[in-house]
Amino acid sequence: MNSSNISSSFLVTGRVQRAGTYLLVAIGVLMLVAPQVVYPLFLIKILCFVLFAAAFNLVLGYAGLLSFGHAAFFGGAAYIAAHAAKVWHFPFELAVLSGTVFAACLGFVFGALAIRRHGIYFAMITLALAQMVYFLAVQMPFTGGEDGIQAVPRGYLLGVIDLRSITSMYYTVLGGTVIGLVIIWRAVNSPFGHILSAIRENETRVTSLGLKPERYKLIAFTLSAALSGFAGSMKAIAFQLASLVDVTWHMSGEVILMTLLGGMGTLIGPIVGASLVVGLEHFLSTSGLPITFIIGLFFVVCVMMFRRGVFGEVKLLLERRRG
Repeated sequence: MNSSNISSSFLVTGRVQRAGTYLLVAIGVLMLVAPQVVYPLFLIKILCFVLFAAAFNLVLGYAGLLSFGHAAFFGGAAYIAAHAAKVWHFPFELAVLSGTVFAACLGFVFGALAIRRHGIYFAMITLALAQMVYFLAVQMPFTGGEDGIQAVPRGYLLGVIDLRSITSMYYTVLGGTVIGLVIIWRAVNSPFGHILSAIRENETRVTSLGLKPERYKLIAFTLSAALSGFAGSMKAIAFQLASLVDVTWHMSGEVILMTLLGGMGTLIGPIVGASLVVGLEHFLSTSGLPITFIIGLFFVVCVMMFRRGVFGEVKLLLERRRG
């Protein structure tokens, strides 16, 4: 490569890095001022599902594991966090931590039972295990049955910040979501993440190199479950409610929809997908139109037009232009 090509390469790289920095700054400023324009509780719902979809993408997009049981972690952690805050009078941090730890332990058990199966068999095992959690949520006395756990106190953050203020609650959830996304970003850009991608592409080749794919998949599944529980715990306390809606198999299907719609295997895709789905549900709820039908039609159109998801297609277009 001659000196002119090297100079051009550094010039393009510098422009891309500056564009990425400007984009991050713009998103940061937008999220900071958003509560002044949009109802904060709606933004909190988007943030929780953004983290949930990003956590699910860790197993689907990077490890190649299609799970139909992630609602068990999201909704199960919501019940534990709500119960810890309302009955045990845990502060906000410990209530969320309780839900997250519960989801991590449950994810480890689910993963240990299902991780050696592949394809549809893995998906069906996770679905069956999640349905067991749903049955327990209906039958256990502390869950409140169909009424759920209501009037969950938000408490104080670090004993100082009053989370009864919806704005304070928003910025707390925003901080938690950012922490979760940074953990995912660090995981997928580490040697661990590269091994996960290799397992997704050719598990036999990884095994021939002396590595144990089951161990890496179990770690990814447990981490994904913990972050899903983290999102569910924050949502339960922010909305002061833990209900059966968050633990049904429909919720597992919804997070799959979010991931595929935005573009799996990318960090931005689940964020885009979750924002689109939650936004559509919110604006269609007052329109009188059938929400499920409209979202399903929207998904079919997007799949036919954007085979890699919305962000996946945009990313491919930018790469082609850069090339």
